[in-house]
Amino acid sequence: MWQKAQDDLAGHGFTVLAVALDTAEAARPWIEAAKPTYPTLIDRDHHVAALYGMINVPEAVWIDEGGRIVRPTENAGWYDGFRSRDPVTGAMPDDVAEATARAKRVYMEAVADWARNGAASRHALPPATVREKVRGSSDDVALAQAHFRLATWFLANGEEARAAPHVAQARRLHPESWTIFRQTYGRNDQGLATGDEFRARVAALGERRYYPKVDIEGMP
Repeated sequence: MWQKAQDDLAGHGFTVLAVALDTAEAARPWIEAAKPTYPTLIDRDHHVAALYGMINVPEAVWIDEGGRIVRPTENAGWYDGFRSRDPVTGAMPDDVAEATARAKRVYMEAVADWARNGAASRHALPPATVREKVRGSSDDVALAQAHFRLATWFLANGEEARAAPHVAQARRLHPESWTIFRQTYGRNDQGLATGDEFRARVAALGERRYYPKVDIEGMP
């Protein structure tokens, strides 16, 4: 959907900048398969996540031509439909499938409205509202990021035993970060962290959403 947005809106000065919060080995095959025409970066150490308060993927930040944040980090149009999938067939109930499709459609329509209308878009937030919505950091979150970067360095150098305590500390200090959890968790044959521990963490959310609702009219 982002490639279509890039194609449709490039004439309005719109550019997608994608950042994979992952290792190059895990992210590169997906990027090469998608063949995006917009810039796509790989951020193994989660510098972007730390700067913008990202805790999951896909999340997005809207930044205008002056470098100002128009909408701070938010769920980029996804919905919790995967939680209702049949474990055997992968099918979703019709109402959940419709809500999943609607979330993407409504979010991308909002992106297009902003690209075409700029500050006049009803989806462009005023600076005071942006400041209210920005996810705050804390000493624990900053320390978690430091432990995470140490862990990724040790892992990249084959020192799993030395990485382990830093992985544990990063998860403990910043339990809300699904990005830290997934990058320090085992993966399946497709390179996805979707095993038993992941499913247990999602189930532990109970009624809370995995993808928080976005404050855009029409979003499920």
